[in-house]
Amino acid sequence: MGRQTDKHLAEAADHEPDYELIELFFFAYRDFVGDADRLLESLRFGRAHHRVLHFVQRHPGLSIAELLEILRITKQSLNRVLKELLDKGYVEAHPGEQDRRQRQLKLTALGQNLALELSRLQSRRFARALQELPDLARADSLRFLLAMIDPQERAGVEALVWPDGRAAQERT
Repeated sequence: MGRQTDKHLAEAADHEPDYELIELFFFAYRDFVGDADRLLESLRFGRAHHRVLHFVQRHPGLSIAELLEILRITKQSLNRVLKELLDKGYVEAHPGEQDRRQRQLKLTALGQNLALELSRLQSRRFARALQELPDLARADSLRFLLAMIDPQERAGVEALVWPDGRAAQERT
């Protein structure tokens, strides 16, 4: 792994940074999360809460271990956020069906409503942007974003995003 990282750093040093893409990505991300941030702030929640709500909504019954793997955060960080969501009635935790020690997460009706509103806010931004672009822009965007993910992680991400097994290239 170290050699591969060194190789990538050496290749990057040989080329001028792509400041246009870097900066546009920063600004696009700022505005994309900003819509949701304003709603979350009114509830005294942050982006970590949003990520938990999103993935638990998309994958009811997700275990804490699976959520930690998706979010790549420490157990301590997740525990703080999850405790707030549990205490405020947005998420429920139930013992696992196979392993009773495992906790599986599910959104309450309150959590479902918030997660849906957050997703709608962000989907509106995508819809506005895609209206300005050619018909194949959505499919090209899916392929681009998937290509941004480390190659060894893509299959896992595809399985999470498209549980029906269809890859980004097949979606339009």
